Amino acid sequence: MITIKHLNELFQIINGEHADPHTVLGMHEVEEDGKKCVVVRAFIPGAQTITVVDANTRRLKYPMERIHEDGFFEVIIPDREEWFRYRLECTDYQGNSWHTYDPYAFSPTISEYDRYLFGEGNHYEIYEKLGAHLITFEGAKGVSFAVWAPNAKSVSVIGNFNGWDTRRHPMRLLGQSGIWELFIPGLAAMDQYKFHVVQSTGKQVDKCDPYAFYAQLRPETASVIYPIGRYKWKDRKWMTARKKANVYTAPMNIYEVHLGSWMRVPEEGDRFLTYTEMAEKLVPYVKEMGFSHIELLPVEEHPFDGSWGYQVTGYYAPTSRYGTPAMFKEFIDTCHQNGIGVILDWVPAHFPKDEFGLGRFDGTALYEHQDPRRGEHLQWGTYIFNYGRKEVSNFLIANALFWLDEYHIDGLRVDAVASMLYLDFCKNDGEWAANEYGGRENLEAVEFIKHMNSIVSKRLPGTMMIAEESTSWKGVTKSADDNGLGFTMKWNMGWMNDFLFYIKKDPIYRKYHHNNLTFGMAYNYSENFVLVLSHDEVVHEKSAMIGKMPGDLWQKYANLRLSYGFMYGHPGKKLLFMGGEFAQFNEWSESRSLDWHLLQYKDHQQMQLYMKDLNHFYLSESPFWQQDYDPHGFTWIECDDAESSVVSFIRRSQDKELYFICNFTPETYEDFRIGVPFAGTYKEVFNSDAEKYGGSGVVNKKAAVSEKMPWNHYQNSIRVKVPPLGMVVLERKVPEETKAEKKTPKKTEKKKA
Repeated sequence: MITIKHLNELFQIINGEHADPHTVLGMHEVEEDGKKCVVVRAFIPGAQTITVVDANTRRLKYPMERIHEDGFFEVIIPDREEWFRYRLECTDYQGNSWHTYDPYAFSPTISEYDRYLFGEGNHYEIYEKLGAHLITFEGAKGVSFAVWAPNAKSVSVIGNFNGWDTRRHPMRLLGQSGIWELFIPGLAAMDQYKFHVVQSTGKQVDKCDPYAFYAQLRPETASVIYPIGRYKWKDRKWMTARKKANVYTAPMNIYEVHLGSWMRVPEEGDRFLTYTEMAEKLVPYVKEMGFSHIELLPVEEHPFDGSWGYQVTGYYAPTSRYGTPAMFKEFIDTCHQNGIGVILDWVPAHFPKDEFGLGRFDGTALYEHQDPRRGEHLQWGTYIFNYGRKEVSNFLIANALFWLDEYHIDGLRVDAVASMLYLDFCKNDGEWAANEYGGRENLEAVEFIKHMNSIVSKRLPGTMMIAEESTSWKGVTKSADDNGLGFTMKWNMGWMNDFLFYIKKDPIYRKYHHNNLTFGMAYNYSENFVLVLSHDEVVHEKSAMIGKMPGDLWQKYANLRLSYGFMYGHPGKKLLFMGGEFAQFNEWSESRSLDWHLLQYKDHQQMQLYMKDLNHFYLSESPFWQQDYDPHGFTWIECDDAESSVVSFIRRSQDKELYFICNFTPETYEDFRIGVPFAGTYKEVFNSDAEKYGGSGVVNKKAAVSEKMPWNHYQNSIRVKVPPLGMVVLERKVPEETKAEKKTPKKTEKKKA
């Protein structure tokens, strides 16, 4: 006897088309012949027999009747009036047997309040609800699955646990939320799964989980159930200090790394290093070299190695190329225990069109904008997020918080911000649509950025949001409450372009382009800048850093040392891409390791030593970084001597000054005069031309004593040697007060009574 009121629902279940399978499957209270009883229905393709077993007594058993040959079973239990906890005992035609709780006997795992917050765009821990989560629910261990697909006709969970059968585990749609949900008992960590979506058009696609914590190794694309919260962190000291840190007045010299090509294992098929091996090799190297932070090119899951990680399909999953999420946490933990911060390259500007990914998720433009003029990057072949849709902005904001909180990442470098801000970015007339006021600004993206940065700053103090923004948009690093975008810092692309244009010139022509060297200070305090020599500057036939330098081999190395020295002396935090520290000649490629073999040669060893010493000098001297964003922290001594192509300047902290002289010609100045603000003795503390770095050895062994001769707008001046294509750093020696110079306290006369 079939108790289903509408027979078509049975066929919807069998065909995997039912939007609310829990109303059919599972246990239901019914009336038969005027008497209350319960009925249990189950659909398990491949099952030969199914028996309902009372989970409390385990003695009461009720064999089910096959209603349909595809595997639909039903049993009426006349002696039970109310719902009770039960299990299903199953056997198949091969004689295999198993028992399980019925997935369709459980309440929704996502509350109405969770759904409300998500719909409002304010559920900042939505990744704890959507996706796949190992939980104990209503007395059973299993996995809660949930996915947002409001326009899908039906959604089911498929995986290696159900033979990838699209009919076996249909999900239910929760009200008007657009969220499909199912709790499946008995699943385990590392089980693989996808969501089978019957789209609004009727097309059937298998999608990876947008909120998955782990994924199969490419080219496979399934999501993987993973216990994200089980790792035991050992970086409490770091995290406690992070909350109180002032990143603006602290040192930051970043080593930018692509994990897949920093180093490989050639004797094992040139394989990648794992996250664990990175903790063993990369972290000690960075610490020895004196970098304060590592910035990782995107490690979020991506299908194509050649995208460098910038075409993300798994926003919540560190790529399986290098190991598990726990291994990635171990890598970050190791960094923190060694005093090294970690910045992650993050890509909220666009996503690829791979069918298993976010694109056209439920048959409609769900994550992307419907209008192709706003929803596609034609030049990149990718989709643009619909920042005005609350569930989409919630997905991205929660993702930013997820990496900073769950993975203890110290900052996000937000990729391609300019492409988010401008509707006409890389588009021709007719390829973009103006905003409601007729302008080119993406108002929805602006609001999303402000919202995101304000939430991050409030919830996770001490973390950083760093914009890769290449235009003159005002207020990128101004507070969102003050009508800025709210970023912590901004990449200084203007300085990078100007400086590289200048340094590539033959020194004989540099005097004609002197403004390119000094112009950066004209706008230096308009934003909180990071000076960058990044991966983008050493690919696509732009040449490696050493290759950009003019002159013979000696001059190339001297120019490179000078370039890094000038960069470190200039206000702003610093970033250098891997390989630049030892002057790799080949352009960077994601498909091979850095050329570590070059370190068998003396000139590369000397270049590496120079960067090591420069880094440690930088970290130890507060004038380099304490007042990067305070005009008091920098003063030109001479910036207009284009003819000599020499610049000099002062860097200050609250209690110390350093004096820099940079000579961008191959001429040696044996008796170079610069003005100084104080009389005294000036000692050389760093020189890029030292012989140990491969220089010519034009150094100032003796301290320079000031003379009462006005120069460079100062009343005092000194004479020093300035090496060819070199940088000299001086420090004023402040003599201790002699006893005679010390002021003695005045005696107070006692008044006569």
